[in-house]
Amino acid sequence: MSLSAVLTAAGSSPSPSPSPTPSGSAAPVVPTLQDAQESATNAASWVEQNWSTWLAIGLRVLLILVIAGVLRTVVRRSITKLIDRMNRTAQAVDGTTLGGLLVNAERRRQRSQAIGSVLKSVASFLILGTAALMVLATFEINLAPLLASAGVAGVAIGFGARNLVTDFLSGVFMILEDQYGVGDQIDAGVASGEVIEVGLRVTKLRGAEGEIWYVRNGEVKRIGNLSQGWATAGVDVTVKASEDLDKVRRTLNEVAEQMSKSEPWNELLWGPIEVLGLDSVLLDSMVVHISAKTMPGKSVAVERELRWRVKHAFSAADIPIVGGATAVPEEDPADPTASVAAPSVYSNADSPQVQATAPIGPQRPPTR
Repeated sequence: MSLSAVLTAAGSSPSPSPSPTPSGSAAPVVPTLQDAQESATNAASWVEQNWSTWLAIGLRVLLILVIAGVLRTVVRRSITKLIDRMNRTAQAVDGTTLGGLLVNAERRRQRSQAIGSVLKSVASFLILGTAALMVLATFEINLAPLLASAGVAGVAIGFGARNLVTDFLSGVFMILEDQYGVGDQIDAGVASGEVIEVGLRVTKLRGAEGEIWYVRNGEVKRIGNLSQGWATAGVDVTVKASEDLDKVRRTLNEVAEQMSKSEPWNELLWGPIEVLGLDSVLLDSMVVHISAKTMPGKSVAVERELRWRVKHAFSAADIPIVGGATAVPEEDPADPTASVAAPSVYSNADSPQVQATAPIGPQRPPTR
């Protein structure tokens, strides 16, 4: 006879009624051995029917997690190698002519760290998020309400923190496009100065007087980078209109040649100093313009040195430097009596008032 038949027969047999207790309350039912055997049998039967399903779900979850972990590691290492290759490429051209157009070591380091951090964070979020959704789908959980709730929460966060999102996205594109970096002199519209730190949300600038500006990346509408490519140094020299132009040109050419051969100006000058000619001609003066192509950020230093040398050369060549404004010609002093009305013909010529307004002439003898 089978175990199930025995249990069925045992369950159908009438059980003796419990004897009444002295207090009159029902006594607690104590599980019998047959009840325990029945529960164990049901549990074993349920496990036997569903173990394959649970084993398949577990193996599928484990496979998803392993693939996600391996893929995340591979992607992060690939991003690290890409950033290292970018740094090696930039270092390979240092010391060449192209090296002046590139950024310094600190800028490369910060830019590489920022780009690598952004790419790694995006890759981790996409891979782990996709793995989490796949795991939930494996347990046959309906993802529609979850995705809808996430969409509503994303919209609410987007409205509430739109300035933060704008700053972050602007910082990401700014770093990826290499608009500016550490050490650059920029004009960001709201502030200008030297970049001392670049972040995904805020850029720190040091102004001309030493102040530090914290500029949100989302507020920057236009950027003028004064440290990329090359700069132009321009100097205006004002001399008298009667000065010999050939002498002025020769003197300026000598100054340009001497400065181009001097240290360290020969490294800061990326082109010859050119005397472009007359920039303007006034009544008593004329302006000669000098221009040179310089290293980025060194135009002001070159202009100061060029003015210094031009002043020394002009003083030695006896060429005076004058101001740009036209001088006002001197006029003869006005006659103090010109604004005094002539006396009337009917007035007394001997009165004190008429004598006070008349020009000083020979004194008449007093009347007796």
